[in-house]
Amino acid sequence: MSMQVGFTLRGRNPDVLTCIANLSNDEVFTPPEFANRMLDTLADAWAADHSGANIWTDKKVKFLDPFTKSGVFLREITRRLNEGLAAEMPDLQVRVDHILTKQVFGIGITHLTSLLARRSLYCSKHANGEHSVAGSFTTESGNIWFERVEHAWDEAKCKYCGAPKATFDRKKGLENHAYAFIHADNIKTRMTELFGDDMQFDVIVGNPPYQMTGGAGGSSDSSIYHLFVQQALKLEPRYTCMVIPSRWMAGGRGLDEFRAQMLNSGHLRSLADFPDSGDAFPGVQIKGGVCYFLWDAAHQGTCDVTRVAGGEEHLQKNRQLGEFDVFVRDERALGILRKVLSKKEPSVLDLVSGDTPFGIATNFEDWNEKGGPGRIALHLISRGKRMSGFTKRANIRKNIDLLDAWKVLVPEAYGAGETFPHQILGKEIVAAPPSACTQSYLVASPFRSERAAKSFASYYRTRLFRFLVSLRKITQHALRSTYSWVPQQSWDKTWTDELLYKKYGITKDEIAFIESMIRPMDAELFDV
Repeated sequence: MSMQVGFTLRGRNPDVLTCIANLSNDEVFTPPEFANRMLDTLADAWAADHSGANIWTDKKVKFLDPFTKSGVFLREITRRLNEGLAAEMPDLQVRVDHILTKQVFGIGITHLTSLLARRSLYCSKHANGEHSVAGSFTTESGNIWFERVEHAWDEAKCKYCGAPKATFDRKKGLENHAYAFIHADNIKTRMTELFGDDMQFDVIVGNPPYQMTGGAGGSSDSSIYHLFVQQALKLEPRYTCMVIPSRWMAGGRGLDEFRAQMLNSGHLRSLADFPDSGDAFPGVQIKGGVCYFLWDAAHQGTCDVTRVAGGEEHLQKNRQLGEFDVFVRDERALGILRKVLSKKEPSVLDLVSGDTPFGIATNFEDWNEKGGPGRIALHLISRGKRMSGFTKRANIRKNIDLLDAWKVLVPEAYGAGETFPHQILGKEIVAAPPSACTQSYLVASPFRSERAAKSFASYYRTRLFRFLVSLRKITQHALRSTYSWVPQQSWDKTWTDELLYKKYGITKDEIAFIESMIRPMDAELFDV
């Protein structure tokens, strides 16, 4: 097949990049349609900032994908530039050589993906190969660089990415996932080493690895996507456009500084949020969804936010991202939240414990079903099943003063899929003294009486309580901070949504919205 045919018929034949399987939920291949959506967002911003100019007709713009996998971004950028520069550079070979050698650059995240990206971009795994569409490269890698980089071990972890040494200190020949882009003290110097001088990129675009797997597993693995974003910004491009998990908006371990940077810098120009990741990456479920953003170094102000749900787009113009310490994803919730917070009541956060409230891990085994002198009730979750027994009072190492108080135990994690209405939180336990629990629960306490504890439990079960939690709960984990926006009440009555809606002036439309998002908990009558 000639180079001309290769470039012109891609849109008519089945696209192989729509068919390849993902490496994992952390290294997701970007569908071509989604990559082009991101590039359209970039092109619109460029036109708005350059008197309507078309970015794809500018032969001086440099693009970098610093974590290329399938090569889809580089390929689609090249396709657009090839069409846009045709009038100025009519000779196809001259035009393609210019684009591939002067404008489009990438860094592979693994040896395998570097080969895949080169084949996508150059139509050959070797940039200087016989079948390469590029005619000017003298090296096999061309402008898609990959070499094995080693982790920098600081005792048990890598000082750059936090990878555990026990898992990723691997022999050559085994992939160690030491990504070159974030394993550098000075990224500008690194770019010069890879691609030569004068490497000022105008646009950095792509889909970085999401987390460093191999640690505790699952959601306990450490997020690393923010490290790629922060490293990219150090290169000072005009535009940065990336797709990343949405967990940063309201949670994620180690993401507080990153979240503050994203929400308060004023440089986020547009943000597209997909609460269900399947709307962006068909067949892939990433807890909390995904988003893509356009960071504009010259922009200072509000952000246009698009929430994409069920195939429908909901545009929110001029959102002030830094209004709260986390991002409220659904614009319909803002009015309700503002009404509740306007009363400036103390938060139930003051009553809720931190993780592992009594110092007893989930896998604690020193308990049995028999009580007796010196033993207290213990609530735990084992193999997904709630259980209770007894343990020695001496086993309690934290919050000893709470053992003899009335308390309400709330599950630390609850997940029931991504569909709505959602329960948000697991059912509580009103625990009589003396009692404790394992790490599976957080503790709301102290309450002076059973009556007060049951009053809190009735409040916990209301839709409004759980709705306010949902605005900060982006994964299955409901840590202490997710309760920040729930105000305290008086603990002398059975609380209902009707009482709360009236107290906070929630309108009929707002009630309908809350009840479309939060399903009722099974009713339980409390004699308060």
